[in-house]
Amino acid sequence: MRIAIGLASAMILAGCGGSESGNSSTPAAPAAPVAGTAAPAGTQWTDTVEKTAEGGFRMGNPNAPIKLIEYGSRTCGHCAAFAVTGMEPLKAYVASGKVSFEFRDFLLNPIDLGAALLGQCAGPGPFFAIMDQMYEQQRTLLENGPKEGDPFLQQVETMAPAQRTAALAERFGYLGFVQQRGVPEAQARQCLADQKAIDALVKSNEAAAKEYNIPGTPTFILNGKVLENTGTWPQVEAALKAAGA
Repeated sequence: MRIAIGLASAMILAGCGGSESGNSSTPAAPAAPVAGTAAPAGTQWTDTVEKTAEGGFRMGNPNAPIKLIEYGSRTCGHCAAFAVTGMEPLKAYVASGKVSFEFRDFLLNPIDLGAALLGQCAGPGPFFAIMDQMYEQQRTLLENGPKEGDPFLQQVETMAPAQRTAALAERFGYLGFVQQRGVPEAQARQCLADQKAIDALVKSNEAAAKEYNIPGTPTFILNGKVLENTGTWPQVEAALKAAGA
């Protein structure tokens, strides 16, 4: 997957195609309600976060009968809208043990790469808190970027890929963002330069595009099937209920 696209198109809330209308791809007849499962003593499913073999981060009961996956871009306005309106009510379903939620970064532009690397840098524990706050401040972060005519735009195009990723993350404020949330600068810069992590993200994106033919972001997968025309929390919730949540 190519992510070295022009910055002009990357600096706007574009490239994401979450649907704000239409019906989600839910079964014709609702499934029977599934049973909840209590979290181990002294824990909550919403605090149970693991990195998956596919490169995502999953919250909740790993054996939940209803598995929801989101492919999201950190610069996508539709993804931010879902996070702001949907994450808290979604956590109620996760807390029941019936539903697990996995977020997988999907790269739409060069800015996404640095944002994703930094968003994953602190590991599973704070992953969703950092992601939620990153979405809450998405517009402010993107407005930090260079404006038309800024020499930075020409400079960044001449940089080597690793330098470009770090320069964009710093200029748009993502580097400072994670530092304010407990990630030391040295660790953050190491994450930005982690070629193994970069390769894993690109490989994951290529696999997703091949398996699910991702039409845009956010794209939701429920128990292995793409939820078509589904980009808002009410649509996702309807699909969860139809699956027995």
